[in-house]
Amino acid sequence: MRPPGKIEICPIGVVHRQDSDEDINDRNLVSKIMIGKQYSDGLLGIEDWSHLYIIYWMDRISDEKKTLLCPGNEPRPTVGIFATRAPIRPNPIGLTLVELVRREKDVLIVKGLDALDGTPVLDIKPYPYWVKGRWIIVTKYRTPAYFGKINK
Repeated sequence: MRPPGKIEICPIGVVHRQDSDEDINDRNLVSKIMIGKQYSDGLLGIEDWSHLYIIYWMDRISDEKKTLLCPGNEPRPTVGIFATRAPIRPNPIGLTLVELVRREKDVLIVKGLDALDGTPVLDIKPYPYWVKGRWIIVTKYRTPAYFGKINK
């Protein structure tokens, strides 16, 4: 089966940062997600969750930067883009697990969102995942050996 040629999606909201020059990788920074009025009923009960997945469209990634290989440099080897969290993807979809600080009507105040000011938000999903009466929380995982050598 081949993938469909085109998928159409509509944002449900937009990211607002206090300062557009903030370091988006600072997990302590607080952002606002302004949800469209037509989606506000979808927020009912969201404040009962401590953490949320925010799915967004990295709309400022240019087509010429999209790739399938992420070039390495010591100690990181060259790997396929699907083996990274780099933003230079065929489809620039971002996914970040954030802490929900609070909800103010149609606005979510979140901590740890690594998206730029004005980024379109596609969806929100609570964490952790629940299937057939069981929480799905990963506590045993593996990472590539070179990760232990990065940023030391």
